[in-house]
Amino acid sequence: QVQLVESGGGLVQPGGSLRLSCAASGFTSDDYSIGWFRQAPGKKREGVSCISLGDDSTYYAIPVKGRFTISRDNANNTVHLQMNDLKYDDAAVYYCAAGQRFLEVVVGRPDYWGRGTQVTVSS
Repeated sequence: QVQLVESGGGLVQPGGSLRLSCAASGFTSDDYSIGWFRQAPGKKREGVSCISLGDDSTYYAIPVKGRFTISRDNANNTVHLQMNDLKYDDAAVYYCAAGQRFLEVVVGRPDYWGRGTQVTVSS
């Protein structure tokens, strides 16, 4: 059974940094992709970033390009999202999601979802 567990959320001031982690278990191979999504109160869920553990392909949504970096640790089946220069608009619940097809995860149709971790940006 596939499980995704997020960690690393918290409270940060504008301009600060956080690193989110998503630990995946239950996959039978390394050929899957993990993405990060976020949902703020009253807003639709949106894609943030995605990485393929098979070929290292990556995707970033325009609002986070240049500020967020996604990386993989295949040995530990973990994906990290380094978030720098955080803004008020980045505050949301961040969800980890995974699937076999990179593009399906990018467009928000993964096979599995984590429970989410809260990111709060406040001065």
